[in-house]
Order: sequence, then C-alpha cells, then structure tokens
Amino acid sequence: MHRILVWGSLVTASLLMGVGSTSAQRLPSAAAEAPARIDIQVRPIEFFDPREPSKKQFGPLVFRGGLELSSSHKQFGGLSGIRVSDNGTFLAVSDKADWIRGRIVYRGDAPVGVVDAEIAPMLYADGRPITARGWYDSEALAEDGGVVYVSLERVHRILKFDYGKRGLMARATLVPVPPEMAKLVSNRGIECLTVAPRGSPVAGALIAIAERSLDASKNTRGFLIGGPKPGLFSVRLSEEFDVVDCAVTPGLDILILERHFSWRRGVAMRLRRVAISEVLPGAVLEGSTLVSADMGFQIDNMEGISVHRSPSGETVLTLVSDDNFSIIQRTILLQFTLLDK
Repeated sequence: MHRILVWGSLVTASLLMGVGSTSAQRLPSAAAEAPARIDIQVRPIEFFDPREPSKKQFGPLVFRGGLELSSSHKQFGGLSGIRVSDNGTFLAVSDKADWIRGRIVYRGDAPVGVVDAEIAPMLYADGRPITARGWYDSEALAEDGGVVYVSLERVHRILKFDYGKRGLMARATLVPVPPEMAKLVSNRGIECLTVAPRGSPVAGALIAIAERSLDASKNTRGFLIGGPKPGLFSVRLSEEFDVVDCAVTPGLDILILERHFSWRRGVAMRLRRVAISEVLPGAVLEGSTLVSADMGFQIDNMEGISVHRSPSGETVLTLVSDDNFSIIQRTILLQFTLLDK
C-alpha cells in the first residue's frame, strides 16, 4: 500500500537536513570490525506517481521500479551515497561512516530484492574506524577503477580507499584539497562527488560540489581536485533547492541531484543535467531540469544517485534516500531508465 509521509511537529528541519544524523553515533573503537552479514527486507514500490499508476515516463526518465528497504541491524539507514554496477552489486555509505554492500535482484527491469548484504565501518590508515577520530557524516561516494572516494561533510575532508584490493576492509588516506574547502559551512559541505571520465576536458579530476556553501554571487561552491585543470567553479541554486549528490552519464553529462525542504511543501527532489564539458575552473553551472517531484510522488529525503549501464545497454539511474535513522522516514531505492537526448 502506498504510504504518504506526514510531516508534523515530530519532524524538525534540522533532522531532515542532517543536523541530527549523528545523534546515535557509535562509540569510538580501537579495533577494526570485520564486515557483518545483514538481512535487508524490501517492500516493492510499483508506481512513482500513485495518483497515475499507469504513468511510467516522467520527462526523459522511465520508471523501472523501486524498493522500500529496512533491516533489524541497528546501524542500517542514513544512506547518503551509492554506486551501482551493471550486475546489480552496489556500494553505499551511511551518515554514520559505515559501508553497506549488497546485490540488487531483478525481475525483468524491476528491482525486487537485495541479497548478500554486508555492513562495515570505514577504516582509517591506522586500521581503526574513522569514527574513532570523531569523523562522521560521510555524505558522498565516487569510484574510479577500484579506488573509492568519500567526502566527510562537517570536517570538510575527502578520503581515498583502495577498495578494489581490500574491499570493505580498505583503509583511508586523506586526499589533498584546496584551502578554500575549509571555508565551507559546517553542515553544508561536500555532498556531490564524482570523477571526471575520459573524454572530458578535466578527465581524471575529482569533482566536488557543496550542498549550500555560497560564494560572493550566492552560488554554491564547487572544486576540481587534481586532473589537468584544478580550480574552483560554482553551481547556481534556485527555488531553495540544495545539492545532495551527482553522477556522470555515459553521454558525458553530470546529473546533479537536489533536495528542498519547507514546512509548507515538505520535501522535494529535483534532477538537473549539465554537460561535463562545462565543468571548468571559473564556470557557473546551471543546466536543465530533467525531473522534479514533491511528496505526492514516491520520494523521501533523496540524497544519493548512481548511473550504470544495464546488460541491454540502457542508462539506468538509481536514487536512494537518507532516512536520518528516523522511524517516520523511509529508506527507498528508485530506478529509472534515462532516455537518449
């Protein structure tokens, strides 16, 4: 049955925006914890717009299906970044600096389950969980040839993991970042993280965009880290939407996922597309809107986006929500086919 969230007095703006997401932080541990197997239960989401169950296409996006996810494991939830591969395996990060890994099971094009799920804390170079250093609020995830990058929003750091060799036991090293990153707003730091692919002017650079840390022109700040043209750029904000993640398509566009919250409107999401050729030092990015959705649709606090090719060659978008470990929010996973331009 479709379930519409009711945003009442129990929900605060600070909770939705992540201010309370570390309230149940794990106590620092001196020893690395091995990955733990977990069971993830699912409830199918058959319609993106319950008011029009037969409608599948929303702009250039075609709804493939979705899942509401839950688990009895106390650390499950708070998903803020995800990367999905063409065989259905995924890697996600939570607000509490945990990895969550598993495999999506399909019936046709529609996701119907999650199996082989594991959870493990992120480890620093010394082998201890990064939470032992007081580092939480892991918000964004990027992958490049077996190397995984994770941004930590409040402390404005980016970690690099050799995931391809060590999996969930990979240990982090710090990525050198521009000094301007230290000026970001504490709880409005880097939420978008992706690697510029071959064929773009900044191939190999790490692209990082802040949620809402404004420059002199009231645009949110972006960074090109490494690559042939390191430097600063910005993203124009509008309608009170904030940047919460991004991913690159096979067609060399960057998709920027945004979120809005207000007491009147509740939560909303928007997806914008920008040609990655425009991502250059000094640029102000705007792009075009692909889709926007409010609480009338099957959304929650959408914070993560991934792009992959299906076995049949379609471009598939996966979106996940951050439930802030709240009993009145949901962890949902939605998948769409992105049609060619």
